[in-house]
Amino acid sequence: MKGTNSPVYQFGLKLILIFCLWVKVLVLPADTFTFRNISSVDGLPDLTVSTIYKDSKGYLWLGTATSVERFDGVRFKHYPVYGNNEKLKWVNVITETGGNQLWVGTETGLWRVGVEKLEPVYRDSIQGIVREILSDEKGNLYIGSGDGVWIRKADEKLERVILDERTLSPDNAVVAMCREKNGALWVFTKREMYWVSFDRKQKKHYPNPLMNDKEPCTYRGVVSIGDKLYIATLGKGLFCFDKQSETFSSFVDVGCNLINKLSTDGKDLLYLSTDGEGVAFVSVKQKKVVRTFRNDPSHGESLHSNSVYSLLLDRDGWLWVGFYQQGLDVTNYNSGAFSVYDYPPYFDSRNLSIRSICISGKEKLIGTRSGGYYVDEARGRYRFFAKPEIRSSLILCCEKFGDEYYIGTYGGGLYKFHPETMTLSDFVPSEGEGPFSNDNISCMAEDSERHIWFCTSSGLYCYDKQGRQLKHYTTENSSLPSNSVFYILFDSSGKAWICTNNGLAIWEPSDGRIRTDVFPEGFIHKQRISSIYEDSEQQLYFVPDKGELFVSDLQMTSFRYWSPSSLLFEKNLSFVVEDKDKWLWIGTNDGLYRYDKKEVFIPYSFADGVPNPIFFTCIPEIDEQGVIWFGNSKGLISLRKDWRMRENKNTYRVGISGVLLEGEEQDKALEETFPGQYRVALSCWRRHLTLLFSDLTYTDVPHAFYEYQWDDNGEWQRLEGKSELVFYDLLPGSYKLKIRRMGEPDSASVLTVDISMPMGYRLLFGGIALMLLVLAAIGYYLVKIRQRATAAETGVGKLLAEDEELEEEKKEKHISLTQEECEQLLVKVRSCMEIQKLYINPDLKIGQLSDKTGVSVYLLSYLFNHYLNSSYYDFVNSYRIEEFNRLLEKGEHTQYTLQALIEKCGFSSRTSFFRYFKKVNGMSPGEYIRKFDERK
Repeated sequence: MKGTNSPVYQFGLKLILIFCLWVKVLVLPADTFTFRNISSVDGLPDLTVSTIYKDSKGYLWLGTATSVERFDGVRFKHYPVYGNNEKLKWVNVITETGGNQLWVGTETGLWRVGVEKLEPVYRDSIQGIVREILSDEKGNLYIGSGDGVWIRKADEKLERVILDERTLSPDNAVVAMCREKNGALWVFTKREMYWVSFDRKQKKHYPNPLMNDKEPCTYRGVVSIGDKLYIATLGKGLFCFDKQSETFSSFVDVGCNLINKLSTDGKDLLYLSTDGEGVAFVSVKQKKVVRTFRNDPSHGESLHSNSVYSLLLDRDGWLWVGFYQQGLDVTNYNSGAFSVYDYPPYFDSRNLSIRSICISGKEKLIGTRSGGYYVDEARGRYRFFAKPEIRSSLILCCEKFGDEYYIGTYGGGLYKFHPETMTLSDFVPSEGEGPFSNDNISCMAEDSERHIWFCTSSGLYCYDKQGRQLKHYTTENSSLPSNSVFYILFDSSGKAWICTNNGLAIWEPSDGRIRTDVFPEGFIHKQRISSIYEDSEQQLYFVPDKGELFVSDLQMTSFRYWSPSSLLFEKNLSFVVEDKDKWLWIGTNDGLYRYDKKEVFIPYSFADGVPNPIFFTCIPEIDEQGVIWFGNSKGLISLRKDWRMRENKNTYRVGISGVLLEGEEQDKALEETFPGQYRVALSCWRRHLTLLFSDLTYTDVPHAFYEYQWDDNGEWQRLEGKSELVFYDLLPGSYKLKIRRMGEPDSASVLTVDISMPMGYRLLFGGIALMLLVLAAIGYYLVKIRQRATAAETGVGKLLAEDEELEEEKKEKHISLTQEECEQLLVKVRSCMEIQKLYINPDLKIGQLSDKTGVSVYLLSYLFNHYLNSSYYDFVNSYRIEEFNRLLEKGEHTQYTLQALIEKCGFSSRTSFFRYFKKVNGMSPGEYIRKFDERK
């Protein structure tokens, strides 16, 4: 016992424990993925998910205990399995053949998915359970049934292979199959394995000596990688079968011998769902578990259950997990342009709230609300620091100057981190402790002379590399608006833009003075600005604490509020950064966007690998390879090196998944005539159309972004956070609607809407129209007779006084004004229009203009029609267009929406404004505003 207490023994024991823990971390990485659960609240009617399949269009198909469900990311389409015995409705498998034909195997046989329901097929031949269905490139279907293997050829002929000559033997009940490239099948019943060749009409039995008759164990699944089969069982875990030596062996222990489903990437990884230990990914090359997903009660967004019945890691990187009575879980495992940074086994940034980052080659310093993390990938080193080692765990900023990192905290002052020794020390200036022990240090920057500037809660400091204080600016000794300084930017001309709690200031390098009196009227200098960014075109972007982005040149001669997209409306901006393609990335508290500075505005969300839409004021970093790093509220994320390829990898068109007519679902009314081309035919009595669609990215609906166009000549309209469009009272005719994911023209789907009128109704309405025409002619004839009679009685050959417009027109014909009289009349009308601004009244009539000017209606008509060669409405609308231009000059387009400007100008409708504006200017208002801003 004495030996066990020796220092050497204790030290050795510690080493062993550390090594064991380290190995465990390497073998079983922690489940840090965020899973979203889909249940009855989302429309899933049966919470036992037995199989999962993703078709060629991008739809997800779920087999449950009672039904088949098609899921588009927004809504479910329900296909019940018909039958009297609830136990026999269990769906075992779903697969697809050419033309997007879906096939389903259940406990009662083979089904085909029709437009509205499941259709039973081959019931006279294929009887009983169907647990496996495979297809090949020729359109053949291989069906594993309760009475052997069937092949349905492309010409719909059936062939059958009986595995055991004893027809009623359980060894004819197929549970799993996989197909080789040469067409041969590996077929598994509950306890036996066969090789079957339809071409050679041969089969071979392979008994497994590891399957002990005394132990309960059945086969569940099989996949082929190279020259080996990997076999899942219920009872003995994983087996491996060597095709060359024809021998069986036990494979990797995944911690649970009850394996429900097995699939593969075809290269190295096996994906296993277990009944008790969640999900495991196994590398056949490394012969070990490389990833696990399990339920963790302390982590509310982990896997919802360890009893996993079905599993799919789809081709787009989404991991789908089906449970027994717990619905469906989904996570973004390996999808999109972005990835969350981790450095196993030391560090994983998932779910960390990132506030600051500094990237230097293979080194990363990451500041969070709970402390700082240093990662050195080149030397395999890692360091974490927080309270009480430092006075505050909230890291506001970090920068590398020379060989050392400077770390600014909230309320804990400034530190230096020494990467060579992995140690921390206080920043102690040469003059003593100073203000750097308890201040807020919000930002650091280096000027052209390599002096370091610190933004603190007690002013702005400047130090040299030796720690000597060169300057300390405060409200007392300078024009600094506030001692609370947030941010500093040294622009390309060398001057510094300083953001404080009370507005902006500028530091001039020529005299070292801080100025606040250099800002022109209308500038943003009195607002609280959180950060400033200068792009490659020497444009400055001011990110306010609240409100719209502000853009200016370096000389402040051209500046404006700037809202490039309505998607930024009512969102708080966090940062702006430019990539090497000169596009802007804009982070907000509700989304990340990329903008080409012209027209293209692309949102990024969960489907692209962004774990959370919330971004803090954490300025992105661009490393030596051009990779952009973003601080997100759920981790440090970066654009993958192949992000452009991944950005365009989703080749699915927007899926039009259903239509409602007068609020009722009508599946048969919607027809897909060609991939991405849909048609719906309506009768004239059912003109209330609701279109249901999905972008098939499986992101949350609030973060789905679309554009749609009604008819080819219409403008593209933006649609955010919705997955349906409603159209009321459509008139008979043919319409064309295009809808696409925002910023992705190739994702467009086209819906043709044909509204017809039955022939009987056409004849009826034609007859009514003809009758009305005859009545109108008779009425007109009677009125004329009466007019003549009245004229004869009075001796006056003129029209009735009630027909005021006709009389005025007649009077106008007898009017003859000189050019001088017309000029005087026009001056009077223009003066009244301009002084009283009559044109801003959208309901202004010529009679009202006559009352205001004291000029008769027929004189005004003569002036417009004969002197100006214009209509009354063209005359009024010309004033409204001039008013619109005045509002642009005043910059009101940066403060109001286009609709608000239209109303302020006096136009009664958006349509009339667009039509007249294009008639006058030859371009759309949007294009005109963009060119106007460019000229400014």
